[in-house]
Amino acid sequence: MSIIRQNISLKNYNTFGIDVSVKLFGQFTNVEELQNIITDQKYIQEKLLILGGGSNILFTKNLDGLALHNQITGIEAVEEDDNSVVLAGGSGIVWHDFVLHAINLNLGGIENMSLIPGSLGASPMQNIGAYGVEVKNSFEWLEAYHIESGEIHRFNNAACEFGYRESIFKRKNKGQYVITKVAFRLTKQHQLNTSYGVIEQELETLNITEPTIKDVSNAVIKIRESKLPDPIKIGNSGSFFKNPVIDNALFEGIKAKFPKIVSYPAGNGKMKIAAGWLIDQAGWKGKTIGSYGVHKNQALVLVNYGGSSGSDIYKLSEEIIQSIKEVYGINLEREVNIL
Repeated sequence: MSIIRQNISLKNYNTFGIDVSVKLFGQFTNVEELQNIITDQKYIQEKLLILGGGSNILFTKNLDGLALHNQITGIEAVEEDDNSVVLAGGSGIVWHDFVLHAINLNLGGIENMSLIPGSLGASPMQNIGAYGVEVKNSFEWLEAYHIESGEIHRFNNAACEFGYRESIFKRKNKGQYVITKVAFRLTKQHQLNTSYGVIEQELETLNITEPTIKDVSNAVIKIRESKLPDPIKIGNSGSFFKNPVIDNALFEGIKAKFPKIVSYPAGNGKMKIAAGWLIDQAGWKGKTIGSYGVHKNQALVLVNYGGSSGSDIYKLSEEIIQSIKEVYGINLEREVNIL
C-alpha cells in the first residue's frame, strides 16, 4: 500500500519546475495499488490528479486534493505476425525509453517521436507527434481504469477519437479514466518518414544515404537537442502552443499580407500554420521577463529560468495569444494543461 503524504511540493514532478504544493501525495506501481488508494474512504472525496512525466502541465496555484504519481512499468510483446509486433508498456514508463526499447528490438514506427518528454500513458491522451508522425499512426490499443466503476476498459484506435494533439481523454472522458497500459503495432520492415526537410538535412550532414530507424532517431534527437532546452537545466514543457489550423480563405488573406508565412496543407480546405513562426515574427522569440520568457532558439517554448510562478508564465502566454490575434487575426491555443 502506497504511503500518502501531506503538503508535498510538486516542483520535482513538473518539467516547468514550478514550486506548488498539493494537500495529499502518493504513488502507485500497479492497478491494485491505484484502486486501493482511490477507493479508500479517507480519500474518496478528494479531487484526483494523476501525474506522469509532468511535461504537459503548468501549475498556477497550490492544489487542494490528491496527486498520485504513476509508476506502472514493464514492456512486453503481446502479439506478432510476419510484418509487425504489438509492443505494450506500462503507462508510467518514460516515453523516450519506450521508443529506444522499440528501436533496440528493430521495431519501427515511432522513431520520429524520439525525445518527446512525458510518459507512455500521456502519449495517446495528447496524441503526441513530431516530424510528420503522430501516435495515432501506430497506436493499437490502451487499457484504462474506469474510476467510477473500478473496471478496466480497453480502447482501440477508433475509440480514442484522435485529433490534433487531443483524444477522447481530453474531451468527454476527461477525468474519468486512468490509463494503465498502452500498445503500439510496430513494423519489422520499415517505411521511414524522412520527408521533413530537417531530418533529411541532418542525415545528409552525417553522410547517411541508407538510414535505419536508429539513424532517424539519432537525427531527431540531435535536432531536438539543438532547438529545445533540456528541462533539467531550464524549466519548460516543450511546445506550449498548438499549430493553429485555419480555413484556406482566411489563410489566403493572411498570406497576402505576410507572404513568408510558414504553413502546411491540413486537408478539408484547411491549412496548418507554424505557431513558432507567428510568435517569432511578432517579436517574442528570446524575450525575457525577469526569470521567465520565450526561448531564444524556439519561439514555441516558454521557459522558467528559476523561481518563476506558473501565474507569471500563464500571463506571458495570454500576452502572446493577444499579440498574435492582433497581428494576424489567428487564435492560438495552448497545448499545455493549466491547473
